[in-house]
Amino acid sequence: MELDDFEGRWRVARQIEDRAAGRSGRFEGVVSFTPDGQGLTCREAGELIFDGLKPMAATRTYLWRAGASGIDVFFEDERPFHSIIAGEGPTAWHWCDPDAYEVVYDFTLWPDWRATWIVRGPRKDYTMVSDHVRIAP
Repeated sequence: MELDDFEGRWRVARQIEDRAAGRSGRFEGVVSFTPDGQGLTCREAGELIFDGLKPMAATRTYLWRAGASGIDVFFEDERPFHSIIAGEGPTAWHWCDPDAYEVVYDFTLWPDWRATWIVRGPRKDYTMVSDHVRIAP
């Protein structure tokens, strides 16, 4: 995948299985990848719903940049997050002491794609599966 392939808007449906808290949830929203002069700004906005809790608005922003071996993903404050390396699964991980974040991207049904996150730590144990469907280039 090339960075420019992601430009546009995507509908995202995320299933969350939080084993540590013993509950399930979901997120439904839109992800926009917008050119920002250095790559793409990835903005996600939608509604987060956990069993038994009131739905809440949820947003997050990442910076996606063309890297030497693929796509480098940064937090909004430009701290490195992980890299999507072409031909390596693609699998990536991020260590945020004391938690480990591992992601597997699946682009086999492009332009639809999936990101599966597995997060483990002393107080964290959850899996998030996010399905993206293009709604506008």
